[in-house]
Amino acid sequence: MSNRRAAARVRRRVAAVFGAACCLGVLAAPAQAADGGPAAQAGGALLAEPGVHVDREDGAPELPSGISALSWTVSDARTGQVLAAKNAHRRLPPASTLKTLFAVTVLPRFPADQAHTVTDHDLTGIGAGSSMVGVQAGQTYTVADLWRGVFLASGNDAVHVLAHMNGSVSQTVAQMQAKARMLGADDTHVVSPDGYDNPGQVSSAYDLALFARAGLGNRDFAAYASTASAQFPGGYDAHGVFVKSFGIQNTNRLLTGAGGVHPYEGLIGVKNGYTSNAGNTLVAAATRQGRTLIVTVMNPQSGVPQAVYTEAGKLLDWGFAAAGHTASVGTLNAAPTAYHLAGVPAQAPVPAQRHPRPAPAPAAHSSNASARAWYVGGGLAVLAAGSVLLLRRRTGGGRNR
Repeated sequence: MSNRRAAARVRRRVAAVFGAACCLGVLAAPAQAADGGPAAQAGGALLAEPGVHVDREDGAPELPSGISALSWTVSDARTGQVLAAKNAHRRLPPASTLKTLFAVTVLPRFPADQAHTVTDHDLTGIGAGSSMVGVQAGQTYTVADLWRGVFLASGNDAVHVLAHMNGSVSQTVAQMQAKARMLGADDTHVVSPDGYDNPGQVSSAYDLALFARAGLGNRDFAAYASTASAQFPGGYDAHGVFVKSFGIQNTNRLLTGAGGVHPYEGLIGVKNGYTSNAGNTLVAAATRQGRTLIVTVMNPQSGVPQAVYTEAGKLLDWGFAAAGHTASVGTLNAAPTAYHLAGVPAQAPVPAQRHPRPAPAPAAHSSNASARAWYVGGGLAVLAAGSVLLLRRRTGGGRNR
């Protein structure tokens, strides 16, 4: 009888341990959404939903009509608040706007006055039909020259030279991907550093706003992005004549006013792009009365000439008029530690948030919660297994006695 009572006590203890394991396992498990995915999307749950999102207060203007872009966002560069968005996380080809991520990743690695003599190898792997600034093998350029080639002429040749200086194109792509994850840009998949059309290369309006915001935290990035024109070192022309330098103009027409586009007041860059697959894309930042807004526009569908610039201008106008009269519909993650724009005064008061939606940690950090759950569950499993062994010893159970 004593053995039976001992066995009964052990069985009760085992049941209690397993019950605790189940409860703690549930408590320790990371939260999941109804569809089995992460419970929160970067920037807030609302931005994960398709369609247009805006939370206007009394006195705020209506969103502008005629915005045909597949995806767009309007956000405050300093606070990170997203004032309005459409399909913010829709993954689309970014074209040369991906050069913003390239710059955020590589620009801090080399001093502007460092000189580099270009080799034939530096210019390998450039896609057919790429935009080029005119870098030539055998010629020497400063890093600042090359960055002006990237930002103004959208030169894929300058990108590849800098990528090779950084180790290799493949290494630079891996670093860009890691930087995107660090910033919370989970929609972005990098295949080439210049934004050239490649299968699987995508980003989103939300992610491009993250890259622009991070970039504007770097004085050099802000300076290159806002430069309308510059002289670029020359080389030998088609007739073998050496040309000392030639002029280049920023391809961002909202900055320069080229092609009949009216220059936007207060514009400070950032980057435009176009490929046959991506259509027209644009990340534009502008400052008025101490407030800096970032607008991203991806692939307008209207067919109207210069639509990407017209629609970006309308969204910037709306953002400046609505700021202070609209609540945030989401937030940009990973705020820069410093925000550098020469001559920009202190930020205007932050607009109220009636329905604050704090930004979650980047998805890469969710593994910490999973690890804690495994540690707790594993410890309890060991405890339960020990109890089972104790039961077997007390009762003489088991097949191989």
